[in-house]
Formats: sequence, structure tokens, C-alpha cells
Amino acid sequence: MRSDMVKKGVARAPHRSLFKALGFIEEELDRPLIGIVVAESEIVPGHIHLGHIAKAAADGVRLAGGVPVRFPVIGVCDGIAMGHEGMRYSLVTRELITDSIECMVMAHGFDALIFIPNCDKIVPGMLMAAARLNLPSVFVSGGPMLAGRKNGKPLTLTSMFEAVGAVGVGKMSEAELAEMEEAACPGCGSCSGMFTANSMNCVTEALGLALPGNGTIPAVMAERIRLAKKTGILALDVFNKDIRPRAILTEKAFMNALALDMALGCSTNTALHLPAIAHEAGFTLEAATSFPELLNKVSAITPNLCKLAPAGNDAIEDLHAAGGVSAVLAELAKKQLIDTSALTVYGNLADAVKGAANRNPVVLRPIENPYSPTGGLAALRGNLAPDTCVVKQSAVAPAMLRFEGVARVFDGEEPAFDAIMAGNIKAGDVVVIRYEGPKGGPGMKEMLAPTAALAGMGLDDKVALITDGRFSGATKGAAIGHVSPEAAEGGPIALLEEGDYIAIDIPARSINVKLSDAELARRRAEWKPLPPKVSHGYLARYAKQVTSASTGAVFQ
Repeated sequence: MRSDMVKKGVARAPHRSLFKALGFIEEELDRPLIGIVVAESEIVPGHIHLGHIAKAAADGVRLAGGVPVRFPVIGVCDGIAMGHEGMRYSLVTRELITDSIECMVMAHGFDALIFIPNCDKIVPGMLMAAARLNLPSVFVSGGPMLAGRKNGKPLTLTSMFEAVGAVGVGKMSEAELAEMEEAACPGCGSCSGMFTANSMNCVTEALGLALPGNGTIPAVMAERIRLAKKTGILALDVFNKDIRPRAILTEKAFMNALALDMALGCSTNTALHLPAIAHEAGFTLEAATSFPELLNKVSAITPNLCKLAPAGNDAIEDLHAAGGVSAVLAELAKKQLIDTSALTVYGNLADAVKGAANRNPVVLRPIENPYSPTGGLAALRGNLAPDTCVVKQSAVAPAMLRFEGVARVFDGEEPAFDAIMAGNIKAGDVVVIRYEGPKGGPGMKEMLAPTAALAGMGLDDKVALITDGRFSGATKGAAIGHVSPEAAEGGPIALLEEGDYIAIDIPARSINVKLSDAELARRRAEWKPLPPKVSHGYLARYAKQVTSASTGAVFQ
């Protein structure tokens, strides 16, 4: 056992004395130490209950003959961080989480690991750590929040951000807003739509590192506790069989994950996280010359089967009732769009598909009757984004799939949001928010507040938004993010001027500003970068190390 290096032999008597200070007995020191990496905190609704999940997982470990040892990691609530300087501190925690787990695991000699994430950057950060450490590992998330209800209609966090825009144009009173505020988020769990947290927890099933149900069983259900106990038992099984993440995280697994992503219409943030996880697993996805190109190849052959919020009104609990991720995988398997021979922590993906049934063809459309023949995400390229950008096409109104409009240019999110709320953005505009990329932000803020305000004003089918930042999974509309190269690196988005004409063609995968090469060259010669927004602390170090969004914003 790896843990013997901290607990066996005469030289480890001092170490054993410290274990005994923790209450360990000799019988426990003879058994495998299973680290339980848990993101519990009292500031994130998706994490407030993770102590209960960790206890259930620990119970499973003890039932199987192991010794559970719990330790924490940080986690930012993207919803609370949204719309102010706090959002700069969201994506950047992904690397902090990965690094801190590495430190804890390498220092203390764990034999195997159980990862308990739930929200946005915590899931990919833990997946990256699992890939990097390559110790026997299993995942169990905290599960999604139930949807809120008001007058019989479902509410999600998106509803609240859109309501702010509705109040701004007089479509809703502040009293109605206050009523929604009480109902939208009814309890613990990751926010109830197909936002980033739930996207990544579902993707973890397709990658093969979690049991079926990980992505969709609601946080408040006893079924979630039972899943955690089974995961604890499974941790001893993968330890005994020496099944390691890099044996599972193969190209086959990532192709399965991308196919699921396209069928579900996941968050655009998966385009950042999947290449970063592959990077930690030690390989580059080889099916295409770049990850955005691979995304388009998978999207071209994978139909979109779900319209979960924000693309539609269904919540994650509805997908769970329809059969969950396993049912989606079963639909994809009908047309050989996934490889069911892929290894998982419990066997192979065929074990998840076997016996799965689509119990609600309205929520989860059969593959013979998809919402669209292509997937939920698309990467665009053109003279405005030579290294690509990304859009959640399943959440774009049909009228906006092809759109031309006038650039309204803002050097940051806050002035753009102020202009939207002041009524200065009109139908036919293309809002450009720049200097919010990984380096320029720094931290690549999500732009849910501006896009939701536009939706609440009824402009999401009349106005496009382009940014070198990124979008929440809760965003809908022609919201195009990850524009690369970013403005801080002198990308063409930095050269745009008020009144430039921008052409977006999502079906053709193109995005261009209608300027000649000569004019772009002239502007580039005159361009001067803005001074850094942050000159000290972690954000300043992050800005120096982070790479382009087109490569997953991994560190150099």
C-alpha cells in the first residue's frame, strides 16, 4: 500500500504517533487510507450539504474495509461572484484546487481517492487532480438543486438574472422580483439547469469516473446518499484492482464525453475544461488539430436531444426522471455515437447503457426525433477570432443563427452592463466586451449579467454579444465567448471600433468583422495594450502563466 510510507516500520514511529493523535488505532493503520476530497463550505449552495455526502461515502469505505480520511478544498459560488470583481476569482480557482489536492495527497500518502465536488470550477479542478495524480479514484457529486416554482412555473437562477433586466425596462415590478427571489433557489444543490456544474457532473459519468446518477440525482434525495455509500465501496474496489484514472481517461472517453455534451447542450465552459483535463492526463486529443475543431466534428454528427434550462424550461430533475445520463447514452448508442467498450470505474460504459430507458421522450427526445441534427455547442472562426470562439448554439434563437449588426464596443463587463440597463443597446447591435480574457481579465469572467439582462428586456433574439471572456452555462442567446486571441494579446477583438459591422454565421461556423486586411493591419500598428488591471497577488501571477482559452486556459 502507498500509505505504508507514512505508517510502517521503525522510522515511521513518529508518524504513527501523529496518526494516534488523530484517534487512529492499530487496526486502522493496517488498512488502506482512502482520501475523501470534499468541497464543503457555508457559502456555496451546492456545497452546504457535502458533509452529508462525505459521511455517506466514508460509511461505504468502512463497509468495504478501508479507512476514510477527509480533507477540504476551496470553491467559489459563481452566482454570488457574478457581475463584480469577484468573478475574476472563479476560473482561476481551478488550478488552485488541482494544485492543493496534489499537495495534500502527495504529502500524506493516500492509497486511493474519493472526490466530492459539485459546482463550477470544483468539478474540473478535481478531475484535473485525479488525472495528474493517477491514483485509484472515484467521483460522487453533491447533486443538482430542485427547480424553484412560482405560479406553477419552474424557476432557475437564470430566471433571477433575467428578471433584473425585466425590472430595468419596466416589464416587472420590484415587488414581483422580491417574490421570485424567495422562490428561485429552494435549497441545497448545484443550480438546477444545464449550467456548468451540472454539465461537468454529467460529463464525469461519460468519462467513466463516476457511477450512473452522479450528474442528475437531486441533492435532496436519499438516492444521492445511497449513491455516495456505493461510491465509498467502489473506492476499495478500484484500489484492489488498481484501476487508475489515466487508464480510463483515454481518447475514447473524451469522445464519449463530447458526444454527451452535444446531446445535452452543455455549458460552453466544457470547451475550457475538457482539454485541460486531457492535458493533465498527459495527452492531446488527436482526432483533430485543435480542440475547437474536434468540438465541431463531434457536433456535426451528434444530435441535440435536450432543451434543459437555459435553452428550455426543463430542469436537471426532469432529466433524472427521464432516465438520466444513462438514458442519453443509450440514445446515442443506438447510432454508435459513443463507444460503450470504454473502461469505467465500475466496468465499462455498456454497463451504464444496459437496462437504461428513456422514460420521457418530451424531456429527452429519441435520437430519431432530435431538436436538431447537430450538437449543442459550436466553435466559430474568422478574422475576428482566428483561433476560434465558442457558442451554445442550442440556446440561440433561430433568428440569431445568422446575424449582422453594428459593434458597440466596451473595454470590460461593467460599462457594457451599465449601457444595457440604461437602455442604450438597441435591436441590431452587437455588444463587444473585451479585455476580459484569461490574461486581460485577468481570470476570464462570466458574462451572465449582461446576457440575462438582454434576455429580460426581450432583446436576446435581436442583439448579439461577443467577448474574449466566457459565459455561464445559464446564458442563452447569441452569446459568443472565448474569442481567441484575446484583446490583451492583441487579438483582432482589440482592434474593433464603435460602428464596425460584424457578421455572425453559426451554421457556417464563421465570425467576421467587415474590414479589409489593410485596415486591420493599420489598426494593429496603432494598437497599444491597456495597462494590467491587477498588479499583485494571485491574479497577477495567474495572468503571467495562463494560456489562451482556445487551449483550455491551462498554465504554461
